[in-house]
This record gives sequence, structure tokens and C-alpha cells, in this order.
Amino acid sequence: MHFFITGTAGFIGFHLARRLLADGHAVTGYDGVTDYYDPALKRARLAELAAFDGFRQVEGLLEDAARLEAALLDSGAEIVVHLAAQAGVRYSIEAPQSYIQSNLVGTGNVLEAIRKAKPRHFLFASTSSVYGGNTSMPFAETDRTDAPLSLYAATKKAGEAMVHSYAHLFAIPATCFRFFTVYGPWGRPDMALFKFTDAILSGRAIDVYGHGRLRRDFTYVDDLIEAIVRLVDRVPESGNPVSGDSLSPAAPFRMVNIAGGQPTELMDFIRAIESALGRTAQLNLLDRQPGEMVSTQSDVSLLRELIGTLPATSIEEGVPRFVAWYRQYYGL
Repeated sequence: MHFFITGTAGFIGFHLARRLLADGHAVTGYDGVTDYYDPALKRARLAELAAFDGFRQVEGLLEDAARLEAALLDSGAEIVVHLAAQAGVRYSIEAPQSYIQSNLVGTGNVLEAIRKAKPRHFLFASTSSVYGGNTSMPFAETDRTDAPLSLYAATKKAGEAMVHSYAHLFAIPATCFRFFTVYGPWGRPDMALFKFTDAILSGRAIDVYGHGRLRRDFTYVDDLIEAIVRLVDRVPESGNPVSGDSLSPAAPFRMVNIAGGQPTELMDFIRAIESALGRTAQLNLLDRQPGEMVSTQSDVSLLRELIGTLPATSIEEGVPRFVAWYRQYYGL
């Protein structure tokens, strides 16, 4: 098959494209290679993908509607996976316009392009952050998501609604993923694992928000990619959903959590990093930041119903794999 993936220079987009290419599929990537974090890391990911004959990269911003549409239509892709976005809860407080332009305007441009391309299946990356102020856990896809705690979460919730409307209006089968704290090799420098590893190796104290009591449903990137690959062929059809299914009664549209289903306290995550590095972290304990969720935990029963049992990489396995990649990438 031929896939069109936005965000191929990004963490998850890179891993998905590499997996699909290794499986023998063709991939057209679209990415603006912005400077939200080190573009050199993004270029290094793209260089890895360029080694595959089936890969073609188009550089462009989501906000460039004409370039985006031309790239998608020229690709002739059967499957479109929209992963590109302005990510990060904390940065959305500092740079809200970046989120509005990329996550709202950009997603609108993607939807207009797929309206013309009419792919067999459109897949959109959302986030566990949309569960926001919900206090009942684990979070299920059928839970209300009316209390986002950050602009990032609000833009992703808006993206879900936009995708549903296009699925209804233009009969475009669509699946929205809600990712839960993805980590692993080639990860983003703004995420905790990357920042903590860098600081500990440099002898700097790490900022630990929520005094280390925050809990996250950490998801190893290879497990996430396996779930996405299996969901590609689970194309939603309009109909009456059964109990527990998020299938829309008004559109060929479904929402699916992707996570490990096992929340971990931040201090336990830090201990796994210390163990992998063989060093003790200096801790700067701080209050929880505005927009930060206290805890996340996914109900993964729908995911299992759709695609079966997934591998569940523990932090004791996943964190050392990241540390090994980090040391190799930076020559340490």
C-alpha cells in the first residue's frame, strides 16, 4: 500500500514510516521541519528514512494548503495518517498561536485535501490530554471530554470534532487515536525522559513537577506503532455502535485509546532512568504546572477488541532502550 504521513520528521511519524517501509509499503512524508526543537534531530530521522527506496519526502508546513494538497494528490496514497502537530502542554501557554495555526488551521487544510483525495482510511493523532479534568479512571473513549486543561488539549479536541464532521459530510472513514505519554528511542527533547537523561548525565538537577506524584500511562513507541499498523485495516463503517464502542452513529468514525494501560508514578519512572544510567538524579521538586493533569490511565478494552492483545513493554525494558539510543546518537 501507499501511505501519506504528515510529521515524518517527528518522533512518532518517523517510527511509523520506518515500520511501514520495512514492511514493504511506500510512504510519502510531509513535514515542515520546524525549529520547535533541534531540527538536526529531525533531519537525522529523515536521513534514516531516505535509506528506503519506497520513501519520498515533501517539505512543507500544514498551513501551506496548496503545497499540502498537491503533495497528497500527487502521492495517490490509499491511507493518510495525520500525525503532524504542535505538541506540548506547557509550550501552549507560551506560544498559543503556534497551536492555533498548526493544530486548527493545519488540520483543516489536511481535511480539505483528503476531501479531494478520498483515501480508503484517514487516521488522526489526538491525545490523552483531551480527558482533562475527568476524575474517573481509567479513561474510556466514550467518556465526556468537555474540560480540557490546556490549549494543546483544546486544539486536539477540536481536531477530533473536525474529523468527525468530514467523516459525516463526505463519507471519509476516519479513526482518531488518543495517545498516552509515548516514549522511546528518537524521542522529543522537550519530553521528560529526554530532558531527565540529558540533565542527569550533565550533573544538573531535574525539575520534578507535582513533587513526583504525577502518574502517567507511559506507552513505549514500538507498542504504539504496532497498534497503529493493526488499526489501518479496521476501517470504521457507519452503524449502531455496540456497548463500549466509540463508533459514531452518524459517520464512519471511531475513537481509540492507545496506551499500555498501566499508570506509573513519575518517581518510579525517574528511578528507571537512574538504573539505566547508573547515576542518581538531583531532584528539584516543584508544584504541578498549570494545564498539567494529575494522572492518566487508559481503558484499552476497545483497542484489544479491535486488534487483539498488544505487546506491553515495561519501563524497565523501554527506558534502557532509550538510554542506549541516546548514548549512541550523542556519542557518549
